Amino acid sequence: MAVFRSLPPDDGRRYGVRHVLFGTLPGRAIVIGIVLRAAVYLTRVMLGGTVPGVLSVIDTAAGLALAIGVAYFVFKLIVLAKRHLLWRVRRKLMLSYVFVGFFPATLIVVFFLLCGFLLFYNFSSYLVQSHLRGLADQARFLAQGTALEIQRSEGRGVASILERRQANATGEFAGVSMAVVPTSRTCEASSVVTMVPAPDGIVAAGPWAHVKPPSSIPGWIDCGGVTGVEAYSTPLAADSPDMRTDIVVRAVAFPDTRRPGYAVVIDLPVHESITQQLRRDTGVEVRGVSVAPAGSDAAASANVAKPMTGRLGGEPGTAPASGGGGILGDLRSFLEYRDWNSGESGTLILSTQLSIGELYQRISSAQGLVSTRSSQALLLILFVIGGLFILIEVMALGTGLALAKSITGSVHELFTGTERVRHGDFTHKIAVTAQDQLGELAQSFNSMTASIEDLLREVGEKKRLEEELRIAREIQMSLLPQGALVMPGLTITALCVPAREVGGDYYDLFPIAGCRLGVLIADVSGKGTSAALYMAELKGLMLSLSQIHTSPRDLLLAADRIMANNLDARSFITMTYAIIDLQERTMTYARAGHTPLMYLPGAGATPGGARNVRILCPDGLVLGLKLDAGETFSRLLQEQTIPLHDGDLYMFYTDGISEAMNDTDDCFGDERLGRILEEHPDLPSEEIRERVLREIAAFVGAAPQHDDMTMILLKIDRASA
Repeated sequence: MAVFRSLPPDDGRRYGVRHVLFGTLPGRAIVIGIVLRAAVYLTRVMLGGTVPGVLSVIDTAAGLALAIGVAYFVFKLIVLAKRHLLWRVRRKLMLSYVFVGFFPATLIVVFFLLCGFLLFYNFSSYLVQSHLRGLADQARFLAQGTALEIQRSEGRGVASILERRQANATGEFAGVSMAVVPTSRTCEASSVVTMVPAPDGIVAAGPWAHVKPPSSIPGWIDCGGVTGVEAYSTPLAADSPDMRTDIVVRAVAFPDTRRPGYAVVIDLPVHESITQQLRRDTGVEVRGVSVAPAGSDAAASANVAKPMTGRLGGEPGTAPASGGGGILGDLRSFLEYRDWNSGESGTLILSTQLSIGELYQRISSAQGLVSTRSSQALLLILFVIGGLFILIEVMALGTGLALAKSITGSVHELFTGTERVRHGDFTHKIAVTAQDQLGELAQSFNSMTASIEDLLREVGEKKRLEEELRIAREIQMSLLPQGALVMPGLTITALCVPAREVGGDYYDLFPIAGCRLGVLIADVSGKGTSAALYMAELKGLMLSLSQIHTSPRDLLLAADRIMANNLDARSFITMTYAIIDLQERTMTYARAGHTPLMYLPGAGATPGGARNVRILCPDGLVLGLKLDAGETFSRLLQEQTIPLHDGDLYMFYTDGISEAMNDTDDCFGDERLGRILEEHPDLPSEEIRERVLREIAAFVGAAPQHDDMTMILLKIDRASA
């Protein structure tokens, strides 16, 4: 059987593009905006690019209307997408788990990674600058020592001193270059007044392959000398226009005298050997350098500066530096430098690569063997904790998704079941896969559908029975006299109201030859179907006996003999049968255990004219008792005959009339019934009947009817001519 699936309810409207654009206010705003902007554009083209100010305002308003309309429909699309995408509970649970669990964990990891990046970034910058400052200090010491040695030699053997010192420094600093540059200046701070002679021209030692030896000392350098980083550019290849920026650590020192005649310049080019030594010492590799544009922010220039075309300190024509290493493979450090000629400050951007493993190894190895092992153990523990964190997060994610799937799966099964029930399929059962609250809910749903199915079966059976009882009621009512009985000198009004669909009360009228009429009222014990069946059987029997017996007593005796053999031992019948002879003006009647008759005399029936209700209650036993072959019934049964007068009123009724009960179980009683007849003796019999029913209804109130109600009103009219 197909699985029914419903989307969230909507208003049932389906609109096309035409209606959206022309039938809604935002759609019309879009159309009008497009038309106006197109008209303004065509006008601008025809006028050669210039439009009046009014058209500019119209163009702006049209653009605003277009933007508002588009924004409205974008909002509606977002709402519609959210409505359909988040309709399923599973998607909502998964999305909530992502927001509650995954996003916070991810943000924590990103936070710590960012903190680690900032830490290592600043630490790598510190290491590089610290190493360069160390080189600068060594270059300054070397320059000062050389200047003092030349001063002590009084300017003799300058070349040999430079060559010897350069040779000694080459072992530690590859490519170190030295030069003695003649200068003339006065240093007031020095206490030595001896004039140190200047060499004849520039004396240089070392390769000076990076730049030419300086020809003079710039004026911005004072007598204290200077030490710093200088940047220089060299071609990437011999005939290439591309340039490579390198750095050199330069130190300038003067002899200790007021009138120095020379200055010693020491250059330590930052070659690959120095960068490799830096990596061995710190784990940081300097990959390249660039000069930040003058007058710009250094941090911003780090993103726009021209990239390196060769490895720092490499030979011309070397391959470009690799961009590997991830986020730590291209860290930017900022270093201040001074222009040699002008003395103006600038910023160098150093591109470095940091190896965390090498850096951690250098730091831990500096603390000794025991500390190194402890650090390695702590690092291992840290990696284990990190792995456990990732594993726990993955397990939590999987567990959350599994739980969400189990919950939403059960909800989906319940939804499918409710859809089946909504379409009338009560046989669908939900598979119970878990012993939890959702499993109990599934079991409850299955029990509910089974109960509903049973109830529907019972309702169907009840409807069938009600239909059968309705038909039985119609049949039973058809057994009672139909239509008005027209008989001169007699008015008859009758009523039968069963307490259930069918009942055991019965009345009938039998026209007999000779202006006589048989009147019968009976009450079968019990209520419902069994009483109705006995009543139908009694109907056929009375039709036959009324044509045979002219005496009410004889008829009741015959009926008792027949019914005693056919009634259930627990059932019996009460009955009153009377024969009215309009020609003789008499009524002969007998009562077999039935309720008494009520007789209200006519206006001239009594000597004093008093009209009080009389109770007619001859002896008699109920029918159908299997006692002694009917001897007791025959002995007790009496028959009486009374004369008829104009205006006499006779009332035959069952105990459902006199024993009608209210909420406090009080009976209506014969006294109230008789009082109604006495208060309204001259009313037509139909009106008396309706008044009796109204009084009973007012007395009973909301209490249910507990027994069948039947009555016959006979009114003797003035004899016709």
